[in-house]
Amino acid sequence: MDYVRIAEEANGPIPRDVSPSYIWGVALEEWSRMAPDARIINLETSITHSDDYALKGINYRMSPENASCLAAASIDCSVLANNHILDWGRAGLVDTLATLEDLRVKTTGAGRNLGEAGAPAVLPIAGKGRVLVFSFASVTSGTPRQWAATREMAGVNLLKDLTEQTAIEIADQIVSFKQPGDIVVVSVHWGPNWGYDVPDEQIFFARALIDMADVSIVHGHSSHHPKPIEVYRNRLILYGCGDFLNDYEGIGGYEKYRGDLTLMYFADIHPMSKDLIALELVPLQTRQFRLTQPSSKDVAWLRETLDRESQKFETRVALTWDGTFAISWPTRSSSPALASARPAG
Repeated sequence: MDYVRIAEEANGPIPRDVSPSYIWGVALEEWSRMAPDARIINLETSITHSDDYALKGINYRMSPENASCLAAASIDCSVLANNHILDWGRAGLVDTLATLEDLRVKTTGAGRNLGEAGAPAVLPIAGKGRVLVFSFASVTSGTPRQWAATREMAGVNLLKDLTEQTAIEIADQIVSFKQPGDIVVVSVHWGPNWGYDVPDEQIFFARALIDMADVSIVHGHSSHHPKPIEVYRNRLILYGCGDFLNDYEGIGGYEKYRGDLTLMYFADIHPMSKDLIALELVPLQTRQFRLTQPSSKDVAWLRETLDRESQKFETRVALTWDGTFAISWPTRSSSPALASARPAG
């Protein structure tokens, strides 16, 4: 409740008795307008009543009774490989998985054992084939190594490093699951919470997955604000999506990054080539624990910042007539569809 009090001091009273759809605010209108085939989020909290408190400093927990908020937004897939999913122990993770199963939300990145944690979420798209979503948590995000799933124990799909050998192993795993026509998304929780720097190892790793496993989207997160966007060989790399919803409203310390400003990412992927056709971003703002329309001044600041940081990857961000962002990039030859993660001898 302290978080609620701090948010109210910043932006006014927050109603206590609200519907499950309250937190999404105007985002629901944008989803209705765009009608995406799949809605994928990084769910960075446990859904549990477990009291198995992990000694790590900040622990997130959602009551299972409130998890219907995910259904209110028709979330299709929650990636779970991150540094908060075991905040309330392995019992909390098992509770989370059970709740999401009841809500018919697909999961990946954490499971009751390594096989379940490493398996992709399979999202059938009517008339367009399937989307496979793989999820990994890097130790660089603060995910404890002891949280790694094993053959016998629940945990996360842990990424111990971002080396070429690890990229090859993941590419082999992806290829073993893929069927002809599948579109692949790799979701990675990596790096610190603040700052625009993109380490060379992240750039190498994301590009390697595209080169070796025909990945269409690398969905990076952990940063509490949007980071640069790259389109590599006509494939999308989001180095840090920023938070969509959080409880930091009114908390000081990193105001220069404007963590209250958030984005919806709508990516159009060609069903045959698997290339990125278009990317539209919708800027929003968190106020009173829900998503609202930001001011034109805030929209301009966010566009300028994202454009400045993305230029190093030859990506540009332009404001459209309806207040959304359109992304442009130099056209490159597309990645070949690989039958194996390694080239034939």
